[in-house]
Amino acid sequence: MEEKMTMDDFSEELEASYKAAEEQTEAAEELEPVWATLNEYLTEKTVLTVKVGGVVNAGVIAYVEGIRGFIPASRLSLEHVEDLNEWLNKKIKVRVITADPNKKRLVLSARELLREEARAEAAQKKQAAMEQTKVGDIMEGTVESLKDYGAFIRLENGLSGLVHVSQISDKRVTSPSKVLKEGESVKVKVIAIKDGKLSLSMKALIEKSQPEESEEKYDLPKSESISTSLGSLLANLKL
Repeated sequence: MEEKMTMDDFSEELEASYKAAEEQTEAAEELEPVWATLNEYLTEKTVLTVKVGGVVNAGVIAYVEGIRGFIPASRLSLEHVEDLNEWLNKKIKVRVITADPNKKRLVLSARELLREEARAEAAQKKQAAMEQTKVGDIMEGTVESLKDYGAFIRLENGLSGLVHVSQISDKRVTSPSKVLKEGESVKVKVIAIKDGKLSLSMKALIEKSQPEESEEKYDLPKSESISTSLGSLLANLKL
């Protein structure tokens, strides 16, 4: 026979349900400020330093504000990551790229920061190289790409400049591809620097051969030879 639930039993079960609901509500309320902070990190693109605490399939784990965050392997580095275990216990800089409190999903990434650092470093190197480059400098370079209007040359100092089609040769060039090819080594002269751009010339380095003035040279006989010849001539004359 089924036992009938007494009023006391019903009251105890109801009280337990209320208590469980209250505990869940309290836990959710405790998490809300944390996820609000994580969302703020996401919005403001805050740079965070985290420690890789575990390796999982296709990525690693790091904690932010006590919340478990996932860093995909593709977002750990600018290069392909062969062994995720090499990243264990490493401290890296990341940003929050996903903060979903409903799904309890926190995703972090280091790739964006690494890209920004690489761009900043490249910009500093370019600025330093540009400051050291002067009009009149002669440098070695490699043909980077060819256009109808000229050739872009990657210089030995890392800078890139344009050799306009009119500056390729002292002869008329209808198309750069007819006289140059990508990857070819060339020597160029810096002829202008404007707004961070270099204008280069190959034509300026072509030595034009100057035509020599033709002078007719005559070998004149010596005066001694002339007098001897006249003496011989007079001796043969019969008066």
